[in-house]
Amino acid sequence: MALQTIDLTAEYAGIEKLVTALVSTGKKYNIDKIKSAYLFAKKLHEGQYRASGEEYITHPVAVAEIVAGLELDTDSICAALLHDTIEDCGDKVSTDIIRREFGDDVARLVDGLTKMVQIPFEDKEEEHIENLRKMFLAMSKDVRVIFIKLCDRLHNMRTLRAKKDDKRRVIALETMQVFAPLAHRLGMQKMKQELENLSLEYLDPIGYEEISSNIEKRYGESRDFIENLRKTVSDKLTSSGLKFTLEGRVKSVYSIYRKMYLQNKSFDEIFDFYALRVIVDTEEECYIVLGMIHELFSMVPGRFKDYISIPKPNMYRSLHTTVIGKSAIPFEVQIRTKEMHRIAEYGVAAHWKYKSGEESKEDIDRKLGWIAKLIETEDDTRDPEEFLKALKIDIMHDEVFVFTPKGDIITLPQGATVIDFAYAIHSEVGNKMIGAKINGMIVPIDRTPQNGEIVEIITSSASRGPSRDWMKIVTTGEARNKIRQWFKREMRTENIQVGKSEIDREFKRIGTPCTDDQRNEILLNIGRRIGIQDIDDLYNTIGYGGILISKLSARIRDEFDRVVKVEEPRVQTAEDVSTVKNAKKTSGGVEIDGVNGLTVKFAKCCNPLPGDKIVGFITKGYGISVHKSDCRNISENRGKPELAGRFVDARWEKTENSGERFEAQIRIIAVNDIRLIADITMALADMRVSLLGITSNSKGDYTVVELLVACKNLDHFNSIVSRLRSVPNVEQVSRGSAQ
Repeated sequence: MALQTIDLTAEYAGIEKLVTALVSTGKKYNIDKIKSAYLFAKKLHEGQYRASGEEYITHPVAVAEIVAGLELDTDSICAALLHDTIEDCGDKVSTDIIRREFGDDVARLVDGLTKMVQIPFEDKEEEHIENLRKMFLAMSKDVRVIFIKLCDRLHNMRTLRAKKDDKRRVIALETMQVFAPLAHRLGMQKMKQELENLSLEYLDPIGYEEISSNIEKRYGESRDFIENLRKTVSDKLTSSGLKFTLEGRVKSVYSIYRKMYLQNKSFDEIFDFYALRVIVDTEEECYIVLGMIHELFSMVPGRFKDYISIPKPNMYRSLHTTVIGKSAIPFEVQIRTKEMHRIAEYGVAAHWKYKSGEESKEDIDRKLGWIAKLIETEDDTRDPEEFLKALKIDIMHDEVFVFTPKGDIITLPQGATVIDFAYAIHSEVGNKMIGAKINGMIVPIDRTPQNGEIVEIITSSASRGPSRDWMKIVTTGEARNKIRQWFKREMRTENIQVGKSEIDREFKRIGTPCTDDQRNEILLNIGRRIGIQDIDDLYNTIGYGGILISKLSARIRDEFDRVVKVEEPRVQTAEDVSTVKNAKKTSGGVEIDGVNGLTVKFAKCCNPLPGDKIVGFITKGYGISVHKSDCRNISENRGKPELAGRFVDARWEKTENSGERFEAQIRIIAVNDIRLIADITMALADMRVSLLGITSNSKGDYTVVELLVACKNLDHFNSIVSRLRSVPNVEQVSRGSAQ
């Protein structure tokens, strides 16, 4: 489509700049699809306004323009235009509608960008972490999710001034802690630097203003210095016949701020303030230019880095050297090819953009392997803080490059130990580790390797496996997860004893005694809330470190207060039952015959739903328990003479119970697949079904997944089951049971 033939009538005026930019690239964008997405989003957001007073549609359009600047594809731009529709207009649109209108890719991207607003959380921190989890799950399936999310965050930061001060600080802090490091981890340096500078402006406005003023002042005073450098280097390179691009720059505000903060320096003590960047055509020319720079200026010892032969994990490649001239002012020179420069600016986005085909996909998957490891940590621990800790280590820490004795490079976060190194090689190497050497010398197992060191792991087949104390030493989520997996697999009996002891101590701290039945009810309730259906499994999870007992203390106290009465209620007798035969009690949409003044609750063993045939049972001290008529507990006790007077008739009310949700268990058997859990949770999110708990266990080539979900009635449950049967690799879906 030629630029002059673009038909932008008044209804498309809001995306005139976007469409013009897309057409000018000469690439084959589906402009009609993009215009349709714009009109679709504009209609849904009609009547909504941003904090600045602008129409809300201006935000998705701005995000789409940033996405287009990364030269991503048509579906990415459509998803950018639609990214807030489900979250902000959920009563008008769903993922299925977007899929029908714009295809599977756009629907998946939009869903990955939608926060998990339908799931209730105990606190804002847990909600925040769960949203990050969902984002990374979506990112593991399609990296474009995070590209669009970063563009969304960048525009929000550019327009943050319209928010209230406390809100600005919260958003800026999250950007600094999560999104800027994530952009760095993906190699998107241009995006990272702008996010950092914008965040600092709101987190420390005085420091930001002071450094900005000093930069302008020093740059103004030394403008001739930079120009002289450029001329000297340019003349030298031109005389050699090289084709090159030469850029001069100063450090960013945040980069200077961070160096002043970490190294306790004043602004005047920042010496690597200036930098030159030389861009040439080939790798060979990079090293030729390096030699010329060292001819012109004196090299500062210890300040040369070759990221071409040893690239950073985020794909960054360049030569860095710090030199000093006759003026006695040190400055940095970066030397790279055009392709390296493109990768340095846009990281994985540039790689995704310029490559195609299955080979490229495998290459990207390999470069994003840290995401898969992060999700493994998320799958195996039910502790939100553990996930956040692993996330911060993976995306925020600087890397060190360590060699194996064979010369292979292992990349670790700064501060990682030799145990982390062992598990980075292979889980079996870590499990059989009995010691380590660095540069040929025996070292303690908590030693942290430094850049360029050679690490050798000493193993023994007689090793009894890792120590529980290693969990306190390792820093990477990968190592912690592999150690946890070993204890989970090899030490279940011991884990159960350790977990039981931890729980016993918590009950002793409460001080009030309870019966075994009460204790079991408390622990089962807690377990189900975190996706564990069996008390021994709960003990095991605590024992191998899947969840810290400190995270359960408050829940144990809350459940104890709810279940255990200050005065033990009098046990209901057959005589008591016979006096209320004509009474009727309604609770939770259920009518109970023969009850007066007793609490009605739904049995956790079978989780009855409206539409099931049900029966009531008078429990000892806990009121009426409602079961499915075919519940195994009911079948086993129906014929006992001593319990005959405690069964009562129950039925669902005929009127529709609007808004109420009931717990239901689902059991899934599926072929092992790394994306299985992600596909299941995405399917539930599509149906806007609240996921209350999830657990999975692998058995050979199959995985058994147990879900606890909230649904309206039996028909709603059946529709959920039907949808889950269509998830890839799922072979059986059935109603689960806690029995």
